[in-house]
Amino acid sequence: MVQPRSVGLCIVLTIVTCGLYGIYWLICLVNDFNYATGDVQSPSGGMVFLLSLVTCGIYLIYWSYKAGDKLDRLKQQWGMYSSNTGILYLVLSLLGLDIIVWALLQSEVNGMAGSASV
Repeated sequence: MVQPRSVGLCIVLTIVTCGLYGIYWLICLVNDFNYATGDVQSPSGGMVFLLSLVTCGIYLIYWSYKAGDKLDRLKQQWGMYSSNTGILYLVLSLLGLDIIVWALLQSEVNGMAGSASV
């Protein structure tokens, strides 16, 4: 089950804990995103974090792009307007603004969780 999280609180906790909460948030976010999209073959949150650590962040850039691309495809399947979210997430990640990518993705996951419970 996807647990909606406050985007603002997650950002504040990530800043206050010098990024430690950000690691937890990323792991939970990846797991929630996989659950919300029904993609059981995607890597888990722990695996995404581990691969990002081993590749010095390159895998996280790749994962951000793929998550945005997957989000666009889902929106198209649901008949919703979708922009090039994958490209946006890629550019933000390349600029080192991963926390913004996580915030945007958390907002989308919260929306998916809200629409599923209605």
